[in-house]
Amino acid sequence: MFELPSLADLTQRARIVSIPMKVKFRGVEHREALLFEGPTGWGEFSPFIEYGAEESSAWLASAIEAAWAGFPEPVREHIPVNATLPAVGVERVAQVLSNYDSIHTIKVKVAEQGQDLSQDLARLTEVRRLYPQAHVRIDANAGWSLDEAKIAMGALARFGLQYAEQPVASIEDLALIREFIRTENLGILIAADESVRKSEDPLAVARAGAADLIIIKAQPLGGVRKALQIVADAGLPAVVSSALDTSIGLRQGAALAAALPELPYACGLATGSLLSSDITHDPYLAVNGVLNLRTIAADPALLKAHAVSAQRRQWWLERLKASYQVLSRKLS
Repeated sequence: MFELPSLADLTQRARIVSIPMKVKFRGVEHREALLFEGPTGWGEFSPFIEYGAEESSAWLASAIEAAWAGFPEPVREHIPVNATLPAVGVERVAQVLSNYDSIHTIKVKVAEQGQDLSQDLARLTEVRRLYPQAHVRIDANAGWSLDEAKIAMGALARFGLQYAEQPVASIEDLALIREFIRTENLGILIAADESVRKSEDPLAVARAGAADLIIIKAQPLGGVRKALQIVADAGLPAVVSSALDTSIGLRQGAALAAALPELPYACGLATGSLLSSDITHDPYLAVNGVLNLRTIAADPALLKAHAVSAQRRQWWLERLKASYQVLSRKLS
């Protein structure tokens, strides 16, 4: 696919930034990312802080693919995207959603640690009041037990959900909640996210019949080409999502969405609207609810303005080294 550049080369090219968020998301208030420019463009390596080298190595492969191999030929130039609503209080719903352009689909975070179902119901009630015609989907990030998920699905079905993303953690429980929804005639599809991108076998959920569709992300799955192969092998509809990327990482996700043979659902690639700044003066944001394919390059002045401290830079370079060693072993 591409020749692995040397660690010394990556280290020399590395630009590490910290971008403030408009609203806390997954506990993150500042999004850190390591960026580098290669022969075919910019790549982003930004696994979440808690991820170890083994998991992070796939994110590094995606960044190197973008910067050293480029992207496959697109089959579409325009990608519909959803707004993403973190687990905020009802009083903040309108404010957060006002950051998005031309909302037609909304993903609502639920099952947040420290919150309960009543807060999820209140958030969704407000979403439906503000956007009665929008497609609404929820994302639990595996936050419910099977029993909790059954109660939640029964309570949330009245909102006409497009799908529920990873309501439970295990593939076995995903299959059980999917069967429960069918038995109760709740009309909610089940989407698998963590069961794909965090699994040693990303196809296990498809073989188990545990999901109606899968959520795919370029960075966690090791790059655009690898993700495309997973979708082809799974034989399920796919939704491309981001991981709170800068505009560089969002372009990697857009390349994946643009290359999918079919794209039946809006993608979760509008999270740039949750950032207070970015690494380009022309951030990769939706226009009329759509991302248009275009080249994204980091601006030197913004890279400097958002550069991390010397201590954080050293931490990221050590992380780069550890992830590179894992990736080298995998490719050897």
